[in-house]
Amino acid sequence: MQFETELKDKNHTVLLNEDLTEAKVNENTFAVHWTRQPHGRILLRMGNELYKIDNVKIEGQKVTFTVNGHWNTVVVKDEQELLLERLGFKTHTVISAGRVRAPMPGKILEIRVKQGDQVEPGDPVVILEAMKMENELKSPVAGIVETVDVQVNESVDKNQTLIEIKPRG
Repeated sequence: MQFETELKDKNHTVLLNEDLTEAKVNENTFAVHWTRQPHGRILLRMGNELYKIDNVKIEGQKVTFTVNGHWNTVVVKDEQELLLERLGFKTHTVISAGRVRAPMPGKILEIRVKQGDQVEPGDPVVILEAMKMENELKSPVAGIVETVDVQVNESVDKNQTLIEIKPRG
């Protein structure tokens, strides 16, 4: 998985391998290990360093959190948003917390969740076909799927709400 993030006015490219055990940040590669504790804290071991991540709040591309007690705000773009930008679309995917919206017109190929399912940030929830490409849309928050507002084979418009997720916490 590829992400771009902006932290303190610097852009960083982050590549995560499939099993999330290795991260390449810019040109540096690190072994990583994630643990989510019951109260919501995420422990991230990256190389020889341990980070305690708390107070995570996701608002569209903007993520606010603390690392070892220090507040951070980053702007994160996932593979889909980066692809749309390369294709000339501006992705101001202003996702209300918990709303998954169509980033462009297309057709629903697959719905991977149903009402009542629990999801984590980044979990795939819908496959949208647009411009002859399959786009995996992901949950913006941790929570419970409240509504699935589309059906397989349904055509959707840009910014149409596809799924609503009630955020946890």
